[in-house]
Amino acid sequence: MTAAPKKLRHLVLVLGDQLDETASALADFDPKLDAVWMAEVREESTHIASSKQRTALFLSAMRHFAQTLKAQGKHVVYTELDDPTNTGTLAGELTRAIEALQPQTLLMTAPGDWRVLQSLRAVATATNRTLEVRDDTHFFTTVRDFAVHAKGRKQLRLEYFYRELRQKNGILMAGKDPIGGQWNFDANNRGSFGKTGPSHVPPPKRFAPDAITQSVIKLVNSQLPDNPGHLDSFGWPVTRAQGLEVLDAFVTHRLPLFGRYQDAMWSGEVWLYHSHISSALNLKLINPREVLAAAEMAYQNGHAPLEAVEGFIRQVLGWREYVRGIYWTQMPDYAERNALNAQQPLPGFFWSGDTDMACLKDAISQTLAHGYTHHIQRLMVTGLYTLMYGVTPRAVHEWYLGVYVDAIEWVELPNTIGMSQFADGGIMASKPYVASGKYIDRMSNYCKDCRYNPAESVGETACPFTTLYWDFLNTHADTLAKNPRMLMQLKNLNRLDTDARARIAAQANAHRSAHQTQSPP
Repeated sequence: MTAAPKKLRHLVLVLGDQLDETASALADFDPKLDAVWMAEVREESTHIASSKQRTALFLSAMRHFAQTLKAQGKHVVYTELDDPTNTGTLAGELTRAIEALQPQTLLMTAPGDWRVLQSLRAVATATNRTLEVRDDTHFFTTVRDFAVHAKGRKQLRLEYFYRELRQKNGILMAGKDPIGGQWNFDANNRGSFGKTGPSHVPPPKRFAPDAITQSVIKLVNSQLPDNPGHLDSFGWPVTRAQGLEVLDAFVTHRLPLFGRYQDAMWSGEVWLYHSHISSALNLKLINPREVLAAAEMAYQNGHAPLEAVEGFIRQVLGWREYVRGIYWTQMPDYAERNALNAQQPLPGFFWSGDTDMACLKDAISQTLAHGYTHHIQRLMVTGLYTLMYGVTPRAVHEWYLGVYVDAIEWVELPNTIGMSQFADGGIMASKPYVASGKYIDRMSNYCKDCRYNPAESVGETACPFTTLYWDFLNTHADTLAKNPRMLMQLKNLNRLDTDARARIAAQANAHRSAHQTQSPP
């Protein structure tokens, strides 16, 4: 490790989701004048119950990144989780570093968490230091760009923002027009596996823990034994080189079928044709520009069809930038939105996977084992269930933020509060994403061996998803009637007589009563 400069100009703050050698905060770093500050703190794994997989990923990636910076000749001030002098909070560790090093200025790239930014600003004020926050050049847009886009619009919709970014960056464009003559190929990307299921799914790109990761796994198990999940299967990329390997494996082996099967699910199949790059992307180990360049090249050389490439690019260039804009223009009150007045506690089986509902058992068990499920399991299994059950949105948000390895609040919170739970009343999404058990039956094999029948809404074998679906429509009919995209579903509801609705409501309430126990770690 290089020695700290005698007179410190900048103390450059690097957080666990800012592991980017080209970050704006490091752009003019001078080893003779500056130092990097990084800290592992218990607060970041306990203010919400962060899963062991998520915590281990952050800590291992941070340690590998610190090692890279040191090899470049940078002085790195790094506190490990079990350091006996560790105060346990980012604010406490930064205060200690300022007192010891006496930097003239604090410098950082814009963080991905509103709470963290406020905490660090408070430390700067309390220690009489200036905190310079630079734009995060990892993204294609700034929050200011999104605010300009949003100004004067009655509704915010991904589609228009996405088209602007395609045009501005020349991605999948033929002059001023989209390649293929249309912007959106979603209609081609809703395939299911059919009765035979997926075949020849390529194995995931996973990495055996090296010495650093093994040390982190031991640390997490000893320091945070009660946090959810386990680390038996840990294999996530923790370095830039590994992140690039995962990207190459996706483009080579999965991208051609990604579009067709991006909404499909199958029991016991964790990985399917999804990219598995979101954790590396959100930790900034890899850059979205190189991700999109690789996907676009796969189309240009005939390796992957346009509908698959466009569907993937829409997620990275469109959705990812869009949710970030929503987050930073709507916080801090966005986290407390509850437009549907949902007040139920999160059922205890979300922490164990111990349920007889096959789809939920599979999705939650995968989550606890790997810190991962793909986006349709999140939106249309766990998210759909909590929405129709009526779980308090804040509780759903904290579960998602804690359990998934790719969850950073800027991306997770809008996806949960806005897209999944419709708790923002339609700021982000144009309708609640609600469906009966028949949707899950159509897109998976979960219902085949489940004790519940997705076609039934009442009775001993009635599917809870179907019961809760009709109950949700009935409960919120007046509110949903104002949304033209819900009129067809409400028309079907109106075919049910008063007695049928009452029996559904009774069954829904009985289901909720049977799952009232909340048992977070």
